[in-house]
Amino acid sequence: MSDWIIEAGSVLDADVDDVMREYFEEMGQRVLGRSVTSVELDTVLAHDPHDDLGPPSGAFLVARSNEGEFLGCAGVRMLNGTETAELKRMYVRPAGRGTGLGKGLLRAVEETAVKLGATRIVCETNTQLIEARTLYARHGYQETGPYEGHGRADHWFVKKLTAE
Repeated sequence: MSDWIIEAGSVLDADVDDVMREYFEEMGQRVLGRSVTSVELDTVLAHDPHDDLGPPSGAFLVARSNEGEFLGCAGVRMLNGTETAELKRMYVRPAGRGTGLGKGLLRAVEETAVKLGATRIVCETNTQLIEARTLYARHGYQETGPYEGHGRADHWFVKKLTAE
């Protein structure tokens, strides 16, 4: 029994904006070695928005503790004209780390991608995000070349999906 629940959410919820800012702040510290400015954040979101992480061609999943605390999230969207889904905005807050929540979110995203019609899923990450690269490799993702990358990624992954 886990201490969290994963369910469909909306990227438009107020607490999601706060978590996305937290996510990008952590990415700035880890990838750039410094804080991101509000201008940089606006630029990132304009270049790689997340408003398509919802029906009909995507989904946004939210993980909350049994008490309702927002612990993490992950999105999935279908890439135009393909049977390929893309994992986006996967983030586990410090309070959810070490609980298996990353694995739980990854599985939930994969199941959602299959329901959307995907036969494979892709994602990207950075060298500094060792935990993400380890999680993907541990769960059957293979390193590949760039697909439709955004931002500062330098590692790309792909996994074949099957309906269970």
